Amino acid sequence: MKARTFNAVLVACVSSLAPASFAQAPKPTASHTSVYAAPKTPFGHPNLEGVWTSNFMTILEGLPDVPLVLPEKEAQEFATRMVNAFAERSARGLDPELPEIAKATEGLPIVRGERRTRTVVEPADGILPYTPEARKESKAGPVTKRYDNPEERPAWERCLVGLAVPPVTNIGAGSLNPRQIFQTSPEQIIIHSEYGDEARIIPFANTHKPKVLHTALGDSIARWEGETLVVETVSLPEVDRVRLVSNLVVTKNSKVIERLTRLSDNELLYQYTVEDPAIYTAPWSAEYSLYRTDQRMFESSCHEGNYALSNILKGGRVADKWR
Repeated sequence: MKARTFNAVLVACVSSLAPASFAQAPKPTASHTSVYAAPKTPFGHPNLEGVWTSNFMTILEGLPDVPLVLPEKEAQEFATRMVNAFAERSARGLDPELPEIAKATEGLPIVRGERRTRTVVEPADGILPYTPEARKESKAGPVTKRYDNPEERPAWERCLVGLAVPPVTNIGAGSLNPRQIFQTSPEQIIIHSEYGDEARIIPFANTHKPKVLHTALGDSIARWEGETLVVETVSLPEVDRVRLVSNLVVTKNSKVIERLTRLSDNELLYQYTVEDPAIYTAPWSAEYSLYRTDQRMFESSCHEGNYALSNILKGGRVADKWR
């Protein structure tokens, strides 16, 4: 899967770049710090409707000696070094399309007019506050060695989910997962992700469903805080505790709080906080911006694990005999 390969190579390439002395980035202009009032829907809610995407090279955690924000010139140089690192690694036998994927992006992410080197903003150093055990689990990746029955296989492998399970990290080539928001009723909001062709139908409610009632996307409820849509999700699927692409560890006991705020006609800020004392020593937060596009959403077809599931289980049984 190119998404997973892209992120693994991206992190490896960026981590291998020699530290440099970075200049102080300029402060955001007034147009990026002023309060924006979104137009309203017929029922009075801030209007977030439309197709939103981003086309940047994005990583989750911070890197040593690399600040969160870079001036434009240095951001371009840093992005160029990343693309060159892709080309070098591809020459050693990796997917030859990776450099073209990187070149097609628009460099480092832009949030409130600033070029960002990562999405994690809290803790300030950008390093996820994993427990030692959870850090090992993240490094091991999302592939499970459980083969007893289909329900033990990851939902993404079985083509049941894509990249819409909260939090949506947007790691790698950001244009991989555009999102369309629908506001057709004051009682719910719909967020449709292209990758995986998933629609989150989120009710405006004060309480969650009983834990016995859970879905592959978790149990989400929404509310408005001024201009910001706040979505709280619990009961996330344990089978997908190590996420595809990002290797982020999120369990059935985690709580994810997402915040979506329009900063302008064309910029939508997506923020999220993850809480799970068994996995993280403290809550942490990340953010990135999505931008309005006139491009259409397309169907995302997945079949690999769906059609190959019987062979995956058979392979596990053969491996058991040789252990």
